[in-house]
Amino acid sequence: MLFSVFGELLTPTTLVVILIANMVGIVFGAIPGLSGGIGVALLLPMTFGLSPVLAFAMLISVWVGGQSGAMIGSILLGIPGSPSAVATTFDGFPMTQRGEAVRALGAAISASFIGTFFSILIAAVLSDWLADFAVQLGPWEYFALGMCAISLVSSLSSGGVLHGFAAAALGLLASTVGFAPIDGSERFTFGSIYMGSGFDLIALMLGLFAIKQIVTEFARGLPTFDQAKIGAIKGLGVSFAEYRANGVNILRSFMIGLWIGFLPGMGAALSNLVAYAQAKNSSKHPEKFGTGCIDGVFASETANNASIGGSLIPMISLGIPGDGTTALLLGGLMIHGLQPGPLLFSSNPEIVLTIFMTALISAVLVLALQFGGIRLFPYILRVPHRVMYPAIVVLCFTGTFVYAGTEFNFLFLVGFALLGILMDWFRLPISPFPLAFILGPMLELNLRNSLTYDENGLMMFVTRPVAAGLLLIALCSILWPFFKPRRAGTAGVPARGAE
Repeated sequence: MLFSVFGELLTPTTLVVILIANMVGIVFGAIPGLSGGIGVALLLPMTFGLSPVLAFAMLISVWVGGQSGAMIGSILLGIPGSPSAVATTFDGFPMTQRGEAVRALGAAISASFIGTFFSILIAAVLSDWLADFAVQLGPWEYFALGMCAISLVSSLSSGGVLHGFAAAALGLLASTVGFAPIDGSERFTFGSIYMGSGFDLIALMLGLFAIKQIVTEFARGLPTFDQAKIGAIKGLGVSFAEYRANGVNILRSFMIGLWIGFLPGMGAALSNLVAYAQAKNSSKHPEKFGTGCIDGVFASETANNASIGGSLIPMISLGIPGDGTTALLLGGLMIHGLQPGPLLFSSNPEIVLTIFMTALISAVLVLALQFGGIRLFPYILRVPHRVMYPAIVVLCFTGTFVYAGTEFNFLFLVGFALLGILMDWFRLPISPFPLAFILGPMLELNLRNSLTYDENGLMMFVTRPVAAGLLLIALCSILWPFFKPRRAGTAGVPARGAE
């Protein structure tokens, strides 16, 4: 099957699709305000008529390209293409200002490849092992796992734990619309046949991630970027001695990115900052960080791309999205009638192999595209937003209609875009909402099953060690943000009688 899937991915048609999707992802990642996640959301409805293998080859390719392309704006403009490349601006842009744009780009491109390629190899090994373990779990463990994921995402979201749980509560509420599991009772449909199947996932994703982002950016004004100097870009820039000098830095950053990517809700937005801080703290010349030190570029880009493999592990083996983009990919599995989770390995192993093999092929293609297109990157950043944003809006409405076949879903699309704007207004983080929406049906089904399978009811969540451990982690993640400031304040108070 491995050779069969690999052969299908290397057919001319599929290879061209992967290549074009990589290029689209790089463009979306490079332009500030957009991201690879938005590219995945836009292409999701277009994959409905494709085979699952070709569909996921396209989606994974856009994701990998977008994750790697985000460093282009960070280095050339000092404006990160996405939150995953924030730390890259700290040293990448000062290097460009010094006339070392090629050196910074070369380090970022190679570090992105290392992080992506090897994290996917590790994910391919660990996911199978974790899925074998997950098959032995019951509804008690799956409910606890879902609660643990939502708690971790909500408690670590921007704005504080209360804002995070408010966003998650909205997502859980939205997931209850339609017919209930098990008994099939009708809920919150208000007599509309269009509400019977619940809110459309495509409309939700496009509204929250694409339309909302475009409206917000338009309200702030449409910037034009012309600061990048094309004439200064030539060559490939990085020497073997610099790779060797950063060997420990790259390995440490890789492990940080892989681990943070594995934790639900963390992802590349956090891993690049943590890896950068660790690189600075471990350096023999920390004073050079922030002034154009190539070590910082290596650390940030290795970590944010290593989170790709890390976030794929819980998505494939457990059916738990590691970040916003894997939540979109999880929705893609559902759209094609596939059941995410450990049984995916036995029911549709070709999809699992497609995801891993496409990511490996994309890593190689993106490496070649980025090294070959160094001189074209400034032109990508000069694409007028007044041209790109209207095209994206048209694609959103078209994709919503093509998937659902009804104009009623336009109301869902606009409604979720307005909800996203209101959430920004009230400083509610977006990421817990789609995570809770996707996990909501699984949580409800497993909770109701767990209460009916055994006469002890809720006591089974305490007597089963795995379920109890996961719920304990969830509880600690909820309470920790409240105790952390108190501990910090206590640490700063001198002991009684001390000077």
